[in-house]
Amino acid sequence: MNSELTDLLAIGIPVTGLGMAALALMIHQELGPFAGLDRAGKWLLSATFGMGLLAFGLKMAVAVAIENGPAPLGESLPLFARPAAASDAEFANPAPPRSARHVWTALPEVAPAPVDNPTTPERVALGRRLFFEKKLSGDGKLACASCHDLFASAGADGRPTAKGIAGQLGTRNTPTVWNAAFQSVLFWDGRAPSLEAQAMGPILNPLEMGLASPAEAERRLNADAAYRTEFQAAFGDAAPISFARIAQAIAAFERTLITPDSPYDRFVRGEARALTRAQLRGMALFETVGCVLCHRGPNFSDASLLGGESARRIFPANATPYETKYGLLNNGERGIWRVASLRNVALTGPWLHNGAVDSLPEVVRIMAGAQLGRSAGLTTWLDEKSALGKVDRSPLGEQEVADLVAFLEALSSDSLRARMQAEKSR
Repeated sequence: MNSELTDLLAIGIPVTGLGMAALALMIHQELGPFAGLDRAGKWLLSATFGMGLLAFGLKMAVAVAIENGPAPLGESLPLFARPAAASDAEFANPAPPRSARHVWTALPEVAPAPVDNPTTPERVALGRRLFFEKKLSGDGKLACASCHDLFASAGADGRPTAKGIAGQLGTRNTPTVWNAAFQSVLFWDGRAPSLEAQAMGPILNPLEMGLASPAEAERRLNADAAYRTEFQAAFGDAAPISFARIAQAIAAFERTLITPDSPYDRFVRGEARALTRAQLRGMALFETVGCVLCHRGPNFSDASLLGGESARRIFPANATPYETKYGLLNNGERGIWRVASLRNVALTGPWLHNGAVDSLPEVVRIMAGAQLGRSAGLTTWLDEKSALGKVDRSPLGEQEVADLVAFLEALSSDSLRARMQAEKSR
């Protein structure tokens, strides 16, 4: 029982008792004699009014319990429920009631860059070379591009989880690097605050590229005269190559990996026929069902530099059979994950943090149940009617799922899709 409910009961029970006593006294001293009632009549009238007062109190208690109490297994939990260990400051409910309609916007063609790392042609060219550089791995066999194949796998690797040095398998699905420049935090847990910080991680991770140290990366590149020249051109001085500058150059290149040419982008820019009827229905559902509560803005992620409000969410937030079927819990606990962008999502399966789902319609069903509580009808307090009532939380129908998938397909870049098809036909 939470503190708010305890406080309410502590006040409500004595007040209800006093009210019933006052009512009985009024009936016995005033109303009864005025109406000519005998002793039995007075008690009957007291009981009648008392039951009404008690029923009102019980109704209020039930409403408060539904609003505040823990939901049993299978019931819909609050949309953004969180474990006790989560910080209120960091994980406050990011989706207050919205008074205005969702605003649909296209992806910008240029990503913002930090003041200390401008996106210059020289840094982009150097970063591109480093992105494919296998000297940055412990055994000289892996590069950033090994797990982030730009075209064959739409910037990911097509695996459930990443495959690193010596064939080691990681525990997380590889996110795409396309449009990562618009995300405010990187990695599944959101621990990296910038592309520069993210670029350092895999190079030194013993399960990924497995390089021994930043100094080793600097030593290997300094041994190459061409790299010394390129770093001087990119950073404007003859200072030694540094690990921080390696990360800056890779980040500068990644800020050019933008796909603003999806059917959705063409539609919101004014091309009325860019979306099919199914995609338009899915777009409407995406808003009304509640997907926009987490996947909003032009990059379709609340973990975005473009209008994002709360970068992380509990997942799965609601108990469903999916969490066992697909192993969605994190060591038996509900994880706290960065909100993934849905840009090019139809091209980057398998999906979710553990890569356990290889069907996009199934992902839609999982998110509807686990995040939006679409698993049953829910009895709740209806503020606008001051009454208890049913809210429709039934699972999405198959047509709704198909329409939502059609809209997600519309978030795929036309040029990236064409390049992927060309790669597959080789």
